[in-house]
Amino acid sequence: QVTLVESGGGLVQPGGSLRLSCAGSGFSTDYHAIGWFRQAPGKEREGVSCISSADRTTYYRDSVKGRFTIAKDNAKDTVYLQMNSLKPEDTAVYYCATFPYGGCGSEDEYDYWGQGTQVTVSS
Repeated sequence: QVTLVESGGGLVQPGGSLRLSCAGSGFSTDYHAIGWFRQAPGKEREGVSCISSADRTTYYRDSVKGRFTIAKDNAKDTVYLQMNSLKPEDTAVYYCATFPYGGCGSEDEYDYWGQGTQVTVSS
């Protein structure tokens, strides 16, 4: 059974940092791309970042480039999202999800999702 558990969310002031973790079981990050998504109240879910399995190619949405960094530890099947210089518009529930293949793909193809972790950026 595939499970993903996100952690690391919380309340942070603008300009602050958080590191989210996505701990997986029942699959291997050696073979599956992992994506981070977020959903703010009243808004659609959007992709934030993704890391491919083998060559660790990374992708970021434009609004987080230069501020967020995705990384993974295959030995722990855990993916991290380091978020720096946080802005109020980063406030959302953040989810991680597995992709059935090694490369990152479209959002509707991600198959297993975590329960999410709340990130609130406010002074």
